[in-house]
Amino acid sequence: MTVETLIVPNIQTLPSHLVNQIAAGEVVERPASVVKELVENSLDAAASSITIEVEAGGTRLIRVTDDGTGIEAGELAVAISRHATSKIRNLDDLEKIASLGFRGEALPSIASVSRLTLASHHRNAKHAWKITAREDESPVPDAAPPGTVIEVCELFYNVPARKKFLRTEQTEYKHIESLFKTLALSHPRVAFKLIHNQKVIYQLRSAVSALEHQQRLAMLCGKSFAESLIEVEVETEGHRLSGWLALPTFNRSQADMQYFFVNQRVIRDKTISHAVRQAYQDVMFHGRHPAFVLSLDMDPRQLDVNVHPQKREVRFRNSRFIHDFIYRSLKQGLAEVQPEQQVNSPAFAFNESSSSLSHQTGMGFNQYASYSTSKTNIREKTAAYTSLIQTSYDIPADPETDAQIPPLGYALAQLKGIYILAENTQGLIVVDMHAAHERIVYERMKQNAKQEAVIRQPLLVPISLNVSQAEADLVEEQQPLFEHLGFNVERLGVEQLRVRAIPALLKNADSEQLVRDVLADLAEFGQSQRIQEYENEVLSTMACHASVRANRLLSIDEMNALLRDIEQTERSGQCNHGRPTWKQLSLDALDKFFKRGQ
Repeated sequence: MTVETLIVPNIQTLPSHLVNQIAAGEVVERPASVVKELVENSLDAAASSITIEVEAGGTRLIRVTDDGTGIEAGELAVAISRHATSKIRNLDDLEKIASLGFRGEALPSIASVSRLTLASHHRNAKHAWKITAREDESPVPDAAPPGTVIEVCELFYNVPARKKFLRTEQTEYKHIESLFKTLALSHPRVAFKLIHNQKVIYQLRSAVSALEHQQRLAMLCGKSFAESLIEVEVETEGHRLSGWLALPTFNRSQADMQYFFVNQRVIRDKTISHAVRQAYQDVMFHGRHPAFVLSLDMDPRQLDVNVHPQKREVRFRNSRFIHDFIYRSLKQGLAEVQPEQQVNSPAFAFNESSSSLSHQTGMGFNQYASYSTSKTNIREKTAAYTSLIQTSYDIPADPETDAQIPPLGYALAQLKGIYILAENTQGLIVVDMHAAHERIVYERMKQNAKQEAVIRQPLLVPISLNVSQAEADLVEEQQPLFEHLGFNVERLGVEQLRVRAIPALLKNADSEQLVRDVLADLAEFGQSQRIQEYENEVLSTMACHASVRANRLLSIDEMNALLRDIEQTERSGQCNHGRPTWKQLSLDALDKFFKRGQ
């Protein structure tokens, strides 16, 4: 038997055109990738207006025109060479990147797989200059207006293997349109235009005022989204979170309307995604996804944007702080949505100075839980709680002015023992009385639970867990946290734990999996909401059993008392399972439906 000799070729430097094409494999995935790189260059050039023209889904032509600062004639040839950029000078610049582009690979990489022409009119020059990305080309005078125009023709004409992986023209265009929406949302003050096959698809003016922002949101995300917004603006320790959340009742089957920008750079980050999911956890219907457009502005020194070839990811220096900041800001914003705001304004604001309303009862949590957990005697439990909601309210017998009418108005009648019909200044309010009452009871139970110490449930047989050394170290480091959560967990060995007690409310839970889940969260995010989530599930079930049931006849006083409680309860727009609790039918909508005045 013979053994073949392995022949190793000599090491040599790759030719420049091959280097550029290898780089293009990272930068240029499809036509949308080219659009992204070119538009980001325009934004870095302080453009206030950008036009994107594409033909055949971007495979035949991509033209990006801007009114930015432009490029001087002597720098055009340098601009299309490798690793040439105006945005980085030294290591210090690399550690505080504030621009979208900075590597200097985009233009030469694109030019290596297409026919690229660059024309630019620098703001201080008398006229424009143009250069074609070919070897030994020199700039020639051109009549382009101030700014820059880049044309990319016949993408992948010289790399047929790459061209075979492109999808249909319509699919490639959809990727460009999706990118266009992202860019337009992240830079609202920039005017954008998108043209496909010589047809204007979008033409967006600069958005400065709140109304202009909402108009842009309506054009890009739909009118329904724009009419169900919570405006968020929170700032702390040099971090500013701003943008819009959709109400939980506006949700999606997929996470396709979630836009998050860090220093105006669109990113996908698991820390941020986890924080948003947790913020919506208590108000979102199972299996549904929230919609939002949010921007985080922070010191560029606190994040690394140079961790992904296409700059889709960033790395936060203090990811645990970022997670906590986003989670608490969004959760508070969702909690403080009141019916008055929803009734009177399609988009309403939340900021860190907003005050939180919580309606209290005198009933202690343990007392409440003792009678709520039973599925029997529902009538008795309902009667007991009905006595709680018949509190003292100042209800004018015959209101004469709109100022005297509360947001959800006054009860008119009960429909089929399920819905409360009420009249307010806007028209008709329809309330699902069980769903609304369930949220009220649930929020009060949670509030009472917070005010009392966590009760532990000792395990008859302690549970031994085999874990990693890092997880065992974490238990020792976070022992006060485990005590606070109601656990008695001790370390037995290098990679072994023993659980002696768990929170009493979770006595029927899988104790071992619960501890492992908490450890996993602590290791990744520095905190865990697992216990609270499990407790909330139990409280939600208890609240459901204790709430007013269908076919329960309520008096007008009881219905009005329930309406007032809805107005004063956090997250009252949806029940514990994410279903809406009430619906406003405006008088205008009713008139339109019945064709009055037509």
